[in-house]
Order: sequence, then C-alpha cells, then structure tokens
Amino acid sequence: MEAKATAKFVRYTPRKVNQVLALIRNKKVEKTLEILSFLPKSTAVLVKKVLKSATANAGKFEDYSGLKVKEAWVGNGPILKRIRAGSKGRSMPIKKRTVHLTIIVTDASTYLRKK
Repeated sequence: MEAKATAKFVRYTPRKVNQVLALIRNKKVEKTLEILSFLPKSTAVLVKKVLKSATANAGKFEDYSGLKVKEAWVGNGPILKRIRAGSKGRSMPIKKRTVHLTIIVTDASTYLRKK
C-alpha cells in the first residue's frame, strides 16, 4: 500500500530541500523521523511535517513500523520576482523561490517484493 503527501508553494529553495531529502530516501520512517528531529536545517521541519502527513494517509498515525520512504522529490514552484536598489540608480533582481514537495511512503514488505 502506498500513501502520498504533498506540500505546494512553500517558500524554500529547491536546492536546500533536496539536501534534506537526500538523507531520507529509501529509509524506514522511524529512522527518518529520528534523523529529521536532530537535523540543524530549517527545511527539516517542512520535510518532517509532510512525512507525518504521508504516514497518516497510509493509516498509521502513531505506529510507523513497517513503513518505508519509497520516493521523495522536490520540484520548482513559481518564482516571486522582486527588485532591490543597486548602485548608480539601477535595480537588482531578487528571486524568491518556492517548491512543491512530494513524499511517497509504502509498506516495507511490499517494497521488497516488487524489486
């Protein structure tokens, strides 16, 4: 059984979120939550929230045994374009990036059988 959770239009850069996702791919949910609890990155809070949502969608609210992170990816959202005053009266662009984050969780037993 697979369960999916997404967070869209979140104000983080895709590169920073992807650094955290690289740590949790193909790991058990229990281990992943431990990693995210002690990770000193601000994006870890977002990833943990989406991961808990995916496990709740799988029907496991407190007991995460037997669940594994099958896929986790981040996509670019719309970019908010702003300007900042530059030298000699010019304007300098500022790009405020957003992301779409998706995490898919599956049973570890079915995940092993399919591979």
